[in-house]
Amino acid sequence: MNQLELKIPPVALLLIIALMMWGIADLFMSFSFSFFASSFVALLIAFLGVVFALLGVYQFRMQGTTVDPRIPEQSASLVTSGVYQFSRNPMYVGMLLMLVGWGIYLGNIASFLMLPVFILYMNRFQIMPEETFMAERFGLAYQQYIKSVRRWL
Repeated sequence: MNQLELKIPPVALLLIIALMMWGIADLFMSFSFSFFASSFVALLIAFLGVVFALLGVYQFRMQGTTVDPRIPEQSASLVTSGVYQFSRNPMYVGMLLMLVGWGIYLGNIASFLMLPVFILYMNRFQIMPEETFMAERFGLAYQQYIKSVRRWL
């Protein structure tokens, strides 16, 4: 296992990436943009992200399983209902939507350069280790699940 796997809590990474987006927006002001109702659109997308993430948390709580992604061994059940019918990682999709909303709010196209960093980091150091564990823990049921539901959306 790589030393970064399952180490940085996704919420902490969300905050780190958001701060980096802000810093980039401040450094590269020439890449600023604005459009009618951009603040409203930003808040709407971020709000949808919060809702999507909270629905994921809610489903985990309803199934009595852990929401702490750093300790997948505490996963009590395979959650495939609710928002998990559309995404295997709705909490992370929600975080990505929050970052998209934040980028629109910042009004700087350069800040969006951090979105692939978030996705790549999450895929490699969070999602892939989780998937390895889930495949071992839930076997065929998990294999069938990943065939029918996408990792992100």
